[in-house]
Amino acid sequence: MSSNSNRIETYEDFVKVHGVLLAASGLPQSLHRQLFQKLTTETFDAGSYFKIEVCEDGRQRRLVLDSQSMPKESNVFLVDHAWTFRLSDAFSQLQEVPGLAQRMASLMCVDTDLDTDIEEVDAVKGVLHENGTKSNVEDILESEIHNATEKGDGTVKWLELEDADIGDDMLLSLNLSSKFPDLQALSLCGNKLETVEIIVQEVTKLKNLRALWLNNNPVLKKCDHCMEDAILQGCPKLEIYNSNFTINFGEWALGFCGEVYDKDNPSSLCLRDRPLQSVTSLDLSNRCIHNLVNKAFSPAEMPSLSHLNIRGNPLEQNSVRELLEVLKGFPCLQSLGVDIPGPLGESAIEILESLPTLCTLNGVTASKILEEGKHVIDSMLQPRLPEWSADQPLADRVLSAMWLYLMTYRLANEEKIDETSVWYVMDELGSAVRHSDEPNFRVAPFLFMPEGKLSSAVSFSILWPIQNVYKRDECTRDFLYGIGEDKQRSARLTAWFHTPQSYFINEYEKHCQKLQFKSLSYTPTKSSNTESLHRSDGCASRVYTDIPYVEEFLTRTEFVITTEPKDADIIWTSLQVDEDMKTATGITDQQYVNQFPFESCLVMKHHLAETVQKVRKIN
Repeated sequence: MSSNSNRIETYEDFVKVHGVLLAASGLPQSLHRQLFQKLTTETFDAGSYFKIEVCEDGRQRRLVLDSQSMPKESNVFLVDHAWTFRLSDAFSQLQEVPGLAQRMASLMCVDTDLDTDIEEVDAVKGVLHENGTKSNVEDILESEIHNATEKGDGTVKWLELEDADIGDDMLLSLNLSSKFPDLQALSLCGNKLETVEIIVQEVTKLKNLRALWLNNNPVLKKCDHCMEDAILQGCPKLEIYNSNFTINFGEWALGFCGEVYDKDNPSSLCLRDRPLQSVTSLDLSNRCIHNLVNKAFSPAEMPSLSHLNIRGNPLEQNSVRELLEVLKGFPCLQSLGVDIPGPLGESAIEILESLPTLCTLNGVTASKILEEGKHVIDSMLQPRLPEWSADQPLADRVLSAMWLYLMTYRLANEEKIDETSVWYVMDELGSAVRHSDEPNFRVAPFLFMPEGKLSSAVSFSILWPIQNVYKRDECTRDFLYGIGEDKQRSARLTAWFHTPQSYFINEYEKHCQKLQFKSLSYTPTKSSNTESLHRSDGCASRVYTDIPYVEEFLTRTEFVITTEPKDADIIWTSLQVDEDMKTATGITDQQYVNQFPFESCLVMKHHLAETVQKVRKIN
């Protein structure tokens, strides 16, 4: 460090001060210098590489890679902590810190019913508001025509008029069909369209329309399938309606999902030969597809397809055998996402046996599925989503939802450990990283001490790729990193996912079978007589403890601290001393322990079943 300041200025000083923290984080050594540079320059550049997307009908967010690719262990990113607190202070902070409750509610997706209702304002502003909005929309239309003229023949094929306050009267006055007769994609999301007849009348004039989005308009709350049926009848080429595939879906819809077609690259009306040849990744999840067998969805049209996601589709019009036959035809297919149980059956193992080219299924490697005999993959569990009532205050909503986002650490120095945990919520980017059993990123807390002392510490989280990641891949982490089934991993995941009841039934049955092989005979234990703790040889009693306060303040000369449990006369520990621990450490019944006999049967959950079985067998 500099002689004039305690501030860390060199990489060597950084490693010297943070060596233990770096090792604990698990960050590869090859990224240590990059972390140092970003910490010292306060570089938060993750926004240049990632994009946050809304999912689960607006009740959750996910993080996807927005750059072309990111190799394993190639980069490390700083993630800020949006809220750090002691648990006892949570409610008061939400009420008193300006903007905190609003930010947390937005981050946790519990504010979706609080959008400002501007209908009353519109009624007051009347014609002025309507004219102003119409002027803005017409400016957009003129801009689209100008851009199309500069880039080509002036034909506008893709039009996005989202959140533009367009009502029924304005839609009529815009006369879109005469201005844009060749329009292929039209988005009217988030407007004020209410009347079925007017929408059908105007939309069905667009005979070349391939995609129509009316999401988040009042009309969708009132109408049934009659509007959809009428639009499909009037627009026979329509392949996407409100984000779902229609029965007419084909090359255009698949090209849209395969990123062949978008606003900057709409298709021509005279479709070129085999436009899907270049598609390697196709996300068809949650498209309400009933029948996947289609002329466009074929190996002949997409010979390079290697990644396919068909999760969230009923596909009830296809048999398991029919779907498997189609998928077998794709020679390059390596990764598949599908509901299990679902359209391909109830067993992940059987799916892999039927599709031998697959390397991953639902994000889990085929070798791991086959090795562990997984029929249903854990990562497919339905997530727990926050629930709230309309009259519930923001602070209460956040307190209810925050457990899905909270992380924790404890501070310590050379002298003592802070027994009160520090709780924190990562910022919007970090909180959008969802769980996977096969994650492609890892997240770890990191305490940066710019002046080399705990008093100067600033807490961050660090994020880095642990697999090769490609554009549009979801970025995930393991919420229970390092915790396996020996520590009840699946049961712990219940905090974030709806674990099927069958899992707990199967685990109970397996545990019962395990207990049958154990000796469950009960041998009454005679209580030991209370004797003097003083040693007969007059030496000080040896005390083993893992509690810093005991070690610090036990200063009487009758006692001496030892580091080996088996050598101690007295054991004063925060750990539960059960038979397993006695075997591992060499503790005997002749030593004094700060626990009464069989205390573990009452306070340790994994001993409860065995205790109940013993009593049941005796009776």
